[in-house]
Amino acid sequence: MSALYIDADACPVKAEAERVATRHGLKMFVVSNGGLRPSANPLVETVIVAEGADVADMWIAERCGPGDVVVTGDIPLAAKCIEAGARVLRHNGERFTEANIGQQLAMRDLMADLRAANPLGAGGSGKGFTKADRSRFLDALEREIRAAASGGVRP
Repeated sequence: MSALYIDADACPVKAEAERVATRHGLKMFVVSNGGLRPSANPLVETVIVAEGADVADMWIAERCGPGDVVVTGDIPLAAKCIEAGARVLRHNGERFTEANIGQQLAMRDLMADLRAANPLGAGGSGKGFTKADRSRFLDALEREIRAAASGGVRP
């Protein structure tokens, strides 16, 4: 496997990803537009990109490829990374795949349209991040790293 890329803005599992990457001796890129404390771990590179919409996403999308694992909650970034051949996980361990990314993009667009049509509607409907989510993420990341290292085919 080549590298682990973390879309770090609002990522609740950076420390967990670092532990897994370290256990596998894997280079990890933590990418954001600032505000992160750099890790002292020599395997972890903190990448601070310029301010601007999707600059961190573009940095990751331009570099990831087959054998890499990307952690993001950003669906358009996930689509670009899958197209580049990378394996992609959400922070809660759910996988983005070639089989589900189209539906994920369509649902994202539908929800954006619904929010735009009802600007006074209830917001903040996101679920909290739980211990079960963290556990699922750790399990999923371990599986994806092992599959990437063995050259496993992405389902």
